[in-house]
Amino acid sequence: MKTVVVTAPNQVEIIDTPIPKPGPYQALVKTEVACLCNKTELLSGHFPGLENAFPFALGHENVGVVQEVGAKVRHFTVGDRAVSGLLFDLGVEGIESGWGGFCEYVLANDHEAMVQDGVADEEHGWDEVFEIQTPVDSDISPEDAVLFCTWREVLGAFRDFHLKPGDDVLIYGGGPVGLSFVKIGRLFGLGWIGLVDRHPEKRERAKRFGANDVFERDAPEIAAKERQLDVVVDAIGLPELVSAGLPLLKRGGSLCVYGFYAGAKEFMVPNALGDYNYNIFVHQWPTRLFEKEAQVPLSNWVREGKISGDEFITHRFPIDDINDGLDTVRQRKVVKALLTY
Repeated sequence: MKTVVVTAPNQVEIIDTPIPKPGPYQALVKTEVACLCNKTELLSGHFPGLENAFPFALGHENVGVVQEVGAKVRHFTVGDRAVSGLLFDLGVEGIESGWGGFCEYVLANDHEAMVQDGVADEEHGWDEVFEIQTPVDSDISPEDAVLFCTWREVLGAFRDFHLKPGDDVLIYGGGPVGLSFVKIGRLFGLGWIGLVDRHPEKRERAKRFGANDVFERDAPEIAAKERQLDVVVDAIGLPELVSAGLPLLKRGGSLCVYGFYAGAKEFMVPNALGDYNYNIFVHQWPTRLFEKEAQVPLSNWVREGKISGDEFITHRFPIDDINDGLDTVRQRKVVKALLTY
């Protein structure tokens, strides 16, 4: 099968590896489509936990169709569509796992069956990410289902950030995460939503998604929001946004950091810039239960025509042209790039 491997910093190759064999609690999934992550720290060897772990198999946003199931699988059936079927162990000596979701075939694990059988533990090979390897309802298209990988994380983060309907929120960053905060935030029932991004096309997309206002970086209008906002979200990953966000918060408001500060082992909190009381929430990793449960409302919104993958997918590349796709992502031209198989 085709396997996308990062062989050295920013060097990506497609190699041939054996199709994996599903274990008792696993389903073999043939990938239909995948999405490129817009964060490139993993490719350069700077993602926490995978620093300089070359070579490794790449990919964590994919969806496909179940081809075969293990003897103890009870929640996947052949022909099901499955989202986020990550392959951890290629079974190929010398190749580490960068989740491996761009493989032509991947393995999804039946978390629920492992819990029911009392084997959801490290001794039996269980991993917390198994919880989000879920079937997808048959009426959800692959182009919508593959966006669940992003949308579920974002909607799950609403709970980690304690967001409430009616909250006034400013989002820094118009990438797929920031735009998902806008689109899902409007469906969730947030109050005023603003977005900051330097790219005019992303600001315009945010307005189409329901943002009340959009701003360029360091725009003077942002300063007029001082002490007015319930929440400021850093959807970029820049430590300096702590200083930018604190003055904008109401008393008791929340500064919410989504993702890793790549390469930063610490960041400063300039306390004097905040009001007397404020919260800082750092969401570096999804809460898997929240992420899993987010699939239900998202599926309903897709059915109702309120959100779709087509709104986010701006580029498409066959898997053989993945390096062209990665180059386009690096140029900041992409919201989401779809890989086809």
